[in-house]
Amino acid sequence: MKKLALVASLGLSFQAYASVDTTFFPSLDVKSLHDLELSNEKKGEAPRFAVPHVVSINPMKSQNWEKSGQNFTWTHQVKAPNAVSLNFGFTRFNLPEGAELNIYSSDRSQFIRTFTAQDNNVNNQLWSPVIMSDDVTIELSVPAQSLDQVQLELGQIGQGFRTFAQSTNKSGSCNIDVACSDSKGWEKEVNTVAVISTGGSAFCTGFMVNNTKGDKTPYFMTAAHCRITASSAPSLVTYWNYQTSKCGGARDGKLTDFNTGSVHLATNAKSDATLVKLNSQPKPEWNVNFAGWDATETIGTSAVGIHHPNVDEKSISFENDATALSSYGGQSSPGDSTHVRIIDWDKGTTEPGSSGSPLFDSNHRVIGQLHGGGAACGNDLSDYYGRFYTTYKDANLKKWLDAAGTGSLTVDTL
Repeated sequence: MKKLALVASLGLSFQAYASVDTTFFPSLDVKSLHDLELSNEKKGEAPRFAVPHVVSINPMKSQNWEKSGQNFTWTHQVKAPNAVSLNFGFTRFNLPEGAELNIYSSDRSQFIRTFTAQDNNVNNQLWSPVIMSDDVTIELSVPAQSLDQVQLELGQIGQGFRTFAQSTNKSGSCNIDVACSDSKGWEKEVNTVAVISTGGSAFCTGFMVNNTKGDKTPYFMTAAHCRITASSAPSLVTYWNYQTSKCGGARDGKLTDFNTGSVHLATNAKSDATLVKLNSQPKPEWNVNFAGWDATETIGTSAVGIHHPNVDEKSISFENDATALSSYGGQSSPGDSTHVRIIDWDKGTTEPGSSGSPLFDSNHRVIGQLHGGGAACGNDLSDYYGRFYTTYKDANLKKWLDAAGTGSLTVDTL
């Protein structure tokens, strides 16, 4: 009786799943969206993979709950015909112990892991990874005695119009899978890099950053133009190990290893860099490493880039010649010295989506992250990386990356 009294006090009633609430979005004009994206990418904007829809869906305002044993369950369906994917931004998220939030394709062929009170965080938000379906069910199960403790509101739904590779090779043919023998000797650095989504709509690349303590604090770095600010940092989703199983093989990367949420720490516009701290550590079994870096003025005699071209599986690129200091987009050296210029790649390239990816020198230390450039398969145009030296100095990265006060300006990959 106490449980039912509590339910009544919350104004909830219980009905069959036949009357599940549904949110519907019509099909998108994909061609127009792709044309717009091409235009925006030429302006240097981070590419988008989804159209964000602002919504306000709160289970505690719904009348569609079902009682099952000692729990009560709310179910909501989202349909968007022909969408490549869907993702969900819970702009209010705090679950009591015993509550479970599940997101799965309505045909139950795909499932995002269960979210619980263990996912409560300083942002009081939760942004899901993508689920490759156009018909998705959201299910919240709560112990009866904890119903009044639920804080949950779905504030945004991302309707995908292009995808993290779907069995087809979308990036240029000159890209080199990290599964290829070319990456031998760079395995530790490969495991520092993630493909990321922000705001449930834009994608880039980023990487974990070591610090002088070597204590595995989850510092993460990407490009400033990837739009991670203090307000959008909670929406960051990092996908680890998204790579092919075989060199040149099927596009079979998995999106199951992910972290969600972060806190913004610093941004430097001159070098197009942003540093955040992830809300949680990557799981040990994901074998995520922390990139070393060089904050001295040297830029090395060769370079390696590790990235996700066009949000495809992870690739590696090689510059066998010396890099040069320059301004962003500049042809003369040293320019304003805020960027490291790859004159032209010797093997591999970069593409939209590679933005924010690390550039390593011959000592396997980061010397910059990708700002932009004209490089692509079939040309010898340059790429420009925001210089780590500039970011470290201007954004006072010492505050986080050398909190121990060692004064060291170089750190190796952990």
